[in-house]
Formats: sequence, C-alpha cells, structure tokens
Amino acid sequence: MRDVAWVRAACAAEWIKIRTVRSTLWTLLLSLVLSVGLGLLVGHSLSEGYSGMDRERRENFDPVAAGFLGLMIGQISLVTFGVLQIGAEYTSGTIRASLLAVPRRGLFYGAKVAVGTLTAMVFSLFTVYLTFFAAQWALGPHGMSLGDPGVPRATLGAWAYLTLMCAFSIGVATMLRSTALTLGILIPLLFLNSQGLGNVPRIRTVAQYLPDQAGAVMMRVVGVDETFVTHRDFGPGAALAIMLLWTAAALLGGYAVLCRRDA
Repeated sequence: MRDVAWVRAACAAEWIKIRTVRSTLWTLLLSLVLSVGLGLLVGHSLSEGYSGMDRERRENFDPVAAGFLGLMIGQISLVTFGVLQIGAEYTSGTIRASLLAVPRRGLFYGAKVAVGTLTAMVFSLFTVYLTFFAAQWALGPHGMSLGDPGVPRATLGAWAYLTLMCAFSIGVATMLRSTALTLGILIPLLFLNSQGLGNVPRIRTVAQYLPDQAGAVMMRVVGVDETFVTHRDFGPGAALAIMLLWTAAALLGGYAVLCRRDA
C-alpha cells in the first residue's frame, strides 16, 4: 500500500507541474494549430492541383498521408513538450528539488514518463482526428472518410506515432540533460536530415529506419510514398515495431543516465 501511495503522489506531482506551467498549454495548442492549419492548406492546395496530376501520381495519391503532412510539422511542438518535461528541470536546476522530494529515481522517472506520455496520448487523439477531418474536408471529392479501407489503421498509426515520439523525446532529453541540446539534435535529425539522407542511395537503406520515416509509413493508406524516402523495406506493422524499439532504447538510456549521474 505504501508503494501505491508513493506512485500516486509522484504522478500527482508530475501532473501539477504539467498543468501549472504556461509553456505546456501553449506548446500543445501550437501543435494542434499547426497540424490542423497545415492540413487544411495542403488539402486545399492538392484539391486545386489534382486535375493537373499525371496518371501515375493520381494512382499513388494518398489523401490521408497528404492530409497528415501537417502532423509532421506540428509534431515539433509535441516533441518540444516532451523535451521540456525533463530538460526544463535540468536547465532550471529544479531537478535537485524533485529528486529530494522523490528520492527513488526509478519512481521519479517512471512517473514523469507515464504522466507526460498519457498527456501526449490524449492530446494527440484530438490532434490526429481534427487534422484528418479538416484535411479530408479541404480535399473535397478527392478526400477519404473514416470508414474507408485502411483509414482506421492509418489514423491509429498517426496517433501511436505522435504518442511514442513524445515518450522518445523524454528519454533523449533525460540522456542529454539539456533542453537546448536535445532540441538542437532532434529537430534537424528527425525533421530535416532524414529526408535529405533519403536522397543518398547508399544511406537510404539506413535512413528509412529513422523515427520520422517509420511514422510516415504508419500513417499511410496507399503503399507507394513519394513524400519522404521513396522506398522502404517494411510496412505499417514493422514501422510500429521500429518506433517501439526507438522509444524503448531512448527511455532505457534515459533511465540509465538518471540513475548513474548526479543531478
């Protein structure tokens, strides 16, 4: 019973931190606005330009993936939210007070990961489906409905991807112990360089396994993808496994660093 009380107290403390810090709400709202807004813009643009596409592009056109392009940008704010959960404590020095209040580092880390990931999970659910409906509405006759084949799997894949990216970010931030350093590495690597690396034939085989590339597979309905890396050797199920492996590695690495290094 005492252990349960400790867990509840640690989780309650993390929830208080999340809901009382102004940057948390604004970061999450920015992610929502970017995702939905870009989904609308992309959907409208593609709807206007659909008639100008050649036959091959029309056959490979994926309305769901096109509408979710906004998520690939909006997730930057969600990743920032994950990084701030632990990075802000190291930057401000409050990590020492937190560990004094919860001296069991495994409990402290587990509560932070659990509460941060659950918050991201709930928020991502709204973001994914609002973005989906907004983008498909903007696509008009070229859009898809939630009941179409492959769409439920793609939307759930997008939800899982955003949630796992937040947890992954918490783990990386714990290892690096710095908000600026973590964001300075994650944003270029996940959102810029992986697409550029995908254009280099010898590196493409490795680049396709980066988190953002796995996420792009998870949120597709049509198999062919010309948005990011042009060829991947795995499908949505394997992409989810890849994301789980990345997330587990980051969280385990964060736990090892937190336990072995002084605050």
